[in-house]
Amino acid sequence: MNLRQPNANEATQTFNRSKSVSPMSGLCTRCVDGCRGNCEIFKSSFRGREVIYPGPFGTITAGADKNYPVDYSHLNIQGYAVGAWGLPEGEEPNPDTAIFPRVDTQTEYGWEKKIRMKVPIFTGALGSTEIARKNWEHFAAGAAISGITLVCGENVCGIDPGLVLDSNKKIKMSPEMDRRIETYKKYHQGYGEILVQMNVEDTRLGVAEYVSSKHNLDTIELKWGQGAKCIGGEIKVNSIERAVELKKRGYIVTPDPENQAIKAAYKDGAIKEFERHSRLGFVTKEGFLEEVDRLHDLGFKRVTLKTGAYSMVEAAMALKYCSEAKIDLLTFDGAPGGTGMSPWPMMEEWGIPTFYLQSLVYEFAEKLSRRGMRVPDLAMAGGFSSEDGVYKALAMGAPYVKAVCMGRALMIPGFVGKNIGKWIQENDLPKTVAEYGRKPEEIFVCYEELAQRFGNEMKNIPLGALGIYTYAQKFRTGLQQLMAGSRRFRVSTIGRQDIMALTEEASKISGIPYVMNAYRETAEAILDE
Repeated sequence: MNLRQPNANEATQTFNRSKSVSPMSGLCTRCVDGCRGNCEIFKSSFRGREVIYPGPFGTITAGADKNYPVDYSHLNIQGYAVGAWGLPEGEEPNPDTAIFPRVDTQTEYGWEKKIRMKVPIFTGALGSTEIARKNWEHFAAGAAISGITLVCGENVCGIDPGLVLDSNKKIKMSPEMDRRIETYKKYHQGYGEILVQMNVEDTRLGVAEYVSSKHNLDTIELKWGQGAKCIGGEIKVNSIERAVELKKRGYIVTPDPENQAIKAAYKDGAIKEFERHSRLGFVTKEGFLEEVDRLHDLGFKRVTLKTGAYSMVEAAMALKYCSEAKIDLLTFDGAPGGTGMSPWPMMEEWGIPTFYLQSLVYEFAEKLSRRGMRVPDLAMAGGFSSEDGVYKALAMGAPYVKAVCMGRALMIPGFVGKNIGKWIQENDLPKTVAEYGRKPEEIFVCYEELAQRFGNEMKNIPLGALGIYTYAQKFRTGLQQLMAGSRRFRVSTIGRQDIMALTEEASKISGIPYVMNAYRETAEAILDE
């Protein structure tokens, strides 16, 4: 079975001329001299490195489509006809008390000082990509009113056009970071939080010091990696002056905007954009523990870590080091991941897929627990988009996994809400939306609910935020139904016994009982009575 056919994909805006394609190479079975395109090799022959990336940058997000042998679709959720776990203490389970709208979907994370969220999901790191910047007000306000955590990703200060550095080349002023934090705080309702993520360049620029002193943030996140790529964060810029500016700020910029040949190619119009790259980090136990102590000394109440789809060695390092450092939340981001900008071949072909990674993480967490070490609160990321997948991740990782980090799935409602507003203004609503009405209060089922809560402020809430809130309410209701079906009325009562593996391979990888063995002993005991 071929898991991925290379050389043409909608993400890279390429396609094969022929319907007959060699599975391994992705080349047309009959490659014609004179073909007018447009496979990746054809396009690479004149656009070169541009074809590595999904595009166009700034208007799309991309997710890899390699079809792994085993994923969460190989699990199903158990349902029961008896019992109810997680009802308020002292309450008798019966058909009138154990109803699905009473399911509590709240979760919490933190070593000592806990953060509660209304649903067990939070945003992926929305950093320096253009798609994050230009949609920030929708994402931030949406996460805040939905009661979930928002991660402001890496390099936001470093690429800020308004960045001002002091004499020590540390951040003195970053209007873009200020905007991002203040937008979330404006609508924060007491659930979730905004946390800022740091990489190598962010640490050098003094991001932690800036957001601590100016904004009094409680939480900061260290980043080892992500699921979409195993190199540093990337963006594109279309101005050679901007490329030079970012290079002078300490970033890797390719092609080199100060090279004479590159300058000539840019003038000719052949080179239209430049890539800004972050550096690779180098993790040591001593360095990590020292950095966590430094951040606490700066005043942060919580420190979190996000790591990527690295080998099981790095997974073990993350768990062990975070246990010793008393990290408040450790997020594992599995392959293939989603992105605003990552190399497409890397997205497709690198890293441990999320299902396999979570299986390893659970195995290692159990080993630490048996040795008397406390396992930090965990989150999984990498390919989740709906409440059923989140339920499976929570169950598979119980009792350690507290939430799921979602990237593109939480961005899309922001896009939709924003565009509905634009289409209303232009009198250009598509039929898929217009069938429900022509005004926001007619289109959005949660509009009046939020209007009642926010009053006159409702007119200032961006419609993208309304889209995220409406999606979160759908997610919450769907999760309540799934949890009620397995008789779990609090998130903390979900366990590994509440899912089953549909294939023996999935059972072998995850340790989740095969469907033909799950609860067999209990069932046999009933038959033998």
